[in-house]
Amino acid sequence: MAVLSIQSHVVFGYAGNTAAVFPLQRLGREVWAINTVEFSNHTGYGAHRGKVLEAGLVSELVTGLEERGVLGRCEAVLSGYLGDAAAGEAVIDAVKKTRAKSPGVLYCCDPVMGDTGRGFYVKSGIPEMFKNELVPLADIVCPNQFEMEALTGVKTETLRDAVKAVDMLHEAGPSVVLVTSFRETDGEIGMLASDKKNIFKISTPELPLGGGVAGTGDMTTAVFLSRYLEEGNIQSPDSYQLEKALELCTASVYGVLEASYNESITENSMPVELNFIKSQNELVSPSLFFKAVRIGR
Repeated sequence: MAVLSIQSHVVFGYAGNTAAVFPLQRLGREVWAINTVEFSNHTGYGAHRGKVLEAGLVSELVTGLEERGVLGRCEAVLSGYLGDAAAGEAVIDAVKKTRAKSPGVLYCCDPVMGDTGRGFYVKSGIPEMFKNELVPLADIVCPNQFEMEALTGVKTETLRDAVKAVDMLHEAGPSVVLVTSFRETDGEIGMLASDKKNIFKISTPELPLGGGVAGTGDMTTAVFLSRYLEEGNIQSPDSYQLEKALELCTASVYGVLEASYNESITENSMPVELNFIKSQNELVSPSLFFKAVRIGR
């Protein structure tokens, strides 16, 4: 079974598909990657070369897969950075075509729009595309805290606010919500995961990563999706499946980030880039464990 991943691509560093494909493969998933942009590096460097690819190319490539008769092998569609709003229509088409061939396929939407401190960094029309079209279509949605606020209009300064926003995302359509970053206590960073029946919170120490590390959200979504698929029957999900997927995902993400940060200190390099090659075992067998705590429902 395969994951169809429709996201950006960078030549140097990690973001979009370059941050999602390797973790999925390392966890044993076949991945069909379709790129929405082709950049020399992620935009956090302040300058880049390359271009946004035409949305028609995404549709053409999906049609090619359909013609090969392989869409029935797909168990999940994953989408991330779009490049422009037209790419969202191509993602919708891809999800519909894949579900027609494989009715149980999951659509996991990472609504990449911006981040706390940086604000929106996508073109106009993309936030509306996520809110009105892609999130309602999704089975799983994986926003960071800023994106959750943008999608719901709720300022999440407290855990109660965050739970309210999560419930609003459920009402929009997704049965599973993963909030990939949530800050409630200084020195810690957390994630929230909800399946309408239960909501779990998990926290780790916050590494001194400055403005953050590009591709972390893409990696987190990919690892969570793989672990969620692995931990249970996608047709009959349960909260154990969600809890275990959250714990395994958190441990892997922390392990990769810690190793990447330590490597950056050694090399005196900034900004910090994900270092999957040296830390790849953290994806499969993380060295630390963080316990998820049920907080509601």
